[in-house]
Amino acid sequence: MYQELLEKKKTIAVVGLGYVGLPIALEFAKHFKVIGFDIKEDRVEMMKNHVDPSKELPSEAFDNKDITFTANADDLKTANFFVVAVPTPVDKHKVPNLKPVLSASNMIGQALKPGDYVIYESTVYPGCTEEDCIPILEKQSGLKFVTDFKVGYSPERINPGDAQNTIANIIKIVSGCDDESLEEIAKTYEKIIIPGVYRAESIKVAEAAKVIENTQRDLNISFVNELAIIFSKMGINTHEVINAAATKWNFIKLKPGLVGGHCIGVDPYYLTYKSKQLGYDPQVILSGRRINDSMPQFVAKKTVQHMIKEGKDPKGSKVLVMGITFKEDVSDIRNSKVADLVFELEQFSVKVDVHDPHASTDEVHHEYGFHLVEEIGKDYDAVIAAVNHQEYKDFKEDYFKSIMTEPPILVDIKSMFYKKLNSKDIVYWSL
Repeated sequence: MYQELLEKKKTIAVVGLGYVGLPIALEFAKHFKVIGFDIKEDRVEMMKNHVDPSKELPSEAFDNKDITFTANADDLKTANFFVVAVPTPVDKHKVPNLKPVLSASNMIGQALKPGDYVIYESTVYPGCTEEDCIPILEKQSGLKFVTDFKVGYSPERINPGDAQNTIANIIKIVSGCDDESLEEIAKTYEKIIIPGVYRAESIKVAEAAKVIENTQRDLNISFVNELAIIFSKMGINTHEVINAAATKWNFIKLKPGLVGGHCIGVDPYYLTYKSKQLGYDPQVILSGRRINDSMPQFVAKKTVQHMIKEGKDPKGSKVLVMGITFKEDVSDIRNSKVADLVFELEQFSVKVDVHDPHASTDEVHHEYGFHLVEEIGKDYDAVIAAVNHQEYKDFKEDYFKSIMTEPPILVDIKSMFYKKLNSKDIVYWSL
């Protein structure tokens, strides 16, 4: 397979061209013939014109690449090495939503031919590829797994907004259904991954490795968030405590904050879902999730408490929230906990303006039901710095005072302005 891909006798198809799929499709297209498939025709048209809909990649990233973009599923029939990079979210009940990955399996199954390979990159629970996806491939293709086609799993490690740790610069886990497929898949990915690949012992091991990466980070942040709640009651600054503790060589230094997005805030639920199916009710993982999911409520409550303390009636007051994306300097609003913060503030009858230089107001309205303000206004009773976008970092004390009523209240979730405000005239609080 690898040699024929290299000689362009066979073709790679990347299914799903979002934050994960598009970067890997373009990397493959440096060396192989690639079909980039996405179900959204408007996104496909943008990519044909060298525009990344996710606003992560510059126009020149599309230059000199052997890639054809399409929204026509029939075009997949000419491919031989399928890479599945569709989203795997959870529903409102925190239950894994496998519809995108199962739909992709159904579509690929109809294009599958003897000798073809299918590699899943979407984050799933251990066992999903073999138990849920492969039966669909067999049913739709009429082919036999292993005998007629091969399957592997290579979890994505994309970090949106990170220009240093790009896909080509991060070791990639690969796995296959047998020794032959493992080597062919490994060689194909080694062509684009500079540090090389890690060959996992099985598909299930690779699936588990991916899901615990983000679960571990989620738990670590939940610990720091719980510390922030405790230290707030003690009247001490969490960051000062963390900085002091970090002088020990083996202390893991993390900051408190809102944990959203399509990875850290989602992946633990895939692991706990499968665990419960197997008869074990996870304790530590779900405890961490509960803490992180409760942080918007905690921040909203602290904001309102500061307003009341300063003689400001929350009812009818006006608060500015700076940032709506799930992390800094990206346009992705999926599973943003800032939206939860807005809803919590509105429960106190607070009027909320939300500003974000990276997000689309139409996407925000479609996803959460409110619009962004194009420009930051005046006469705010409090300001919440929710996302530390680069555009906000140079805001000065005088600016905050100019857009707020007296006394100005600044809630700084990520401590972007910690120790940068010299005046005693601003009421400042951070996690």
